[in-house]
Amino acid sequence: MSPDSTSSKSQMSRQDVFSLIRDQLAEILEVEPSSVTEGASFTDDLSADSLAIIELVEALEEELGRQVENFRIDDADLEDLRTVRDAVDYVSAKLGVG
Repeated sequence: MSPDSTSSKSQMSRQDVFSLIRDQLAEILEVEPSSVTEGASFTDDLSADSLAIIELVEALEEELGRQVENFRIDDADLEDLRTVRDAVDYVSAKLGVG
């Protein structure tokens, strides 16, 4: 059986989640991906405003929605996502990534 034919909830690792978030943020904020670290604060370190965060959420929902049916980031949870690590942890938990 090939890896593509498995029906697991997610085949992404935590590092894959970080890479996805890093790359999406870098594109949205027009910064080098290397400047987006897990410890970076969206507002303090990356100067991301609420519109940038909404763009990130939409990009993640679109990308991950292809892999996990009905993947959504709840609006009520957005205020708890202050750093890149918070976002990685949140998405990893939603995907069931260990």
